[in-house]
Amino acid sequence: MQEKSTISFWLKNAAKSLKDAGIPSARLDAELILANTLRKNRTYLHAHLDEEVDPRRVDIANARLDLRLDRVPMAYILGYKEFYGRKFAVSPAVLVPRPESEDMISLFLDATAGEIEQKVLIDVGTGSGCLGITAALERTNISVILSDISKDALRIAEKNADNHRARVKIQQQSLLNGQLEPVDYIFANLPYVDKDWEVSPELQYEPKIALFTKDGGLKLILELIQQAPRCLTPNGQLFIEADPTQHERIIQAAAKQNFKLAAIQRYIIVLRFIGSQR
Repeated sequence: MQEKSTISFWLKNAAKSLKDAGIPSARLDAELILANTLRKNRTYLHAHLDEEVDPRRVDIANARLDLRLDRVPMAYILGYKEFYGRKFAVSPAVLVPRPESEDMISLFLDATAGEIEQKVLIDVGTGSGCLGITAALERTNISVILSDISKDALRIAEKNADNHRARVKIQQQSLLNGQLEPVDYIFANLPYVDKDWEVSPELQYEPKIALFTKDGGLKLILELIQQAPRCLTPNGQLFIEADPTQHERIIQAAAKQNFKLAAIQRYIIVLRFIGSQR
């Protein structure tokens, strides 16, 4: 690109480069990169297409464009991702929050509508903390624990909790190992991708520990289902995100641990604990 360029010129060329690279959201990504670089919103870009961009800003935008052409996720380039109407800081230490995960929040809000007594939720494998923090903000009667095996992930989760002024507890642990406090709800967006699955190029930049696992992608989910009865209160609920092709096996494994299917919506399964295994 030329040293001096207008907003319109940069966007046109950037969008073409992204489209030629096979990125379907080419124009949107170009606008997000430039808007973030200029510290403006996309509406500003549309209203100032003939405005010249400072050459230093062009250099920064070009560097970010090169990252996107290498298929680095937009969230890592921008440093944040929106989830349930809020911005969450992200880094390569955590998964990028997905729109399908918002269904877990919707189902949780349905399940807790009208509830006023104090209860406890643990977000296992919290990553950025987007699920647990959102639950804490939407349901102030719920005490939320954010747990993860990764210290780096917990630093991001704690940053997001501080940014949103969410009162949560942070603890490092693997699944529910060492969990002594009884809980009423468990959120689990654990690794569920099998290494043999075909995945998008962007996934190479996300933490493998948060994506891939053995046993057809179900190793950790099945372990959690076995552990959950030790921690869940009677009629407590377990919210799991998994690929729809895995749902039947999850439901069958959960039934052996005295869980009953309470709801299912796209990627999300909700299981109710109906008997004691302690």
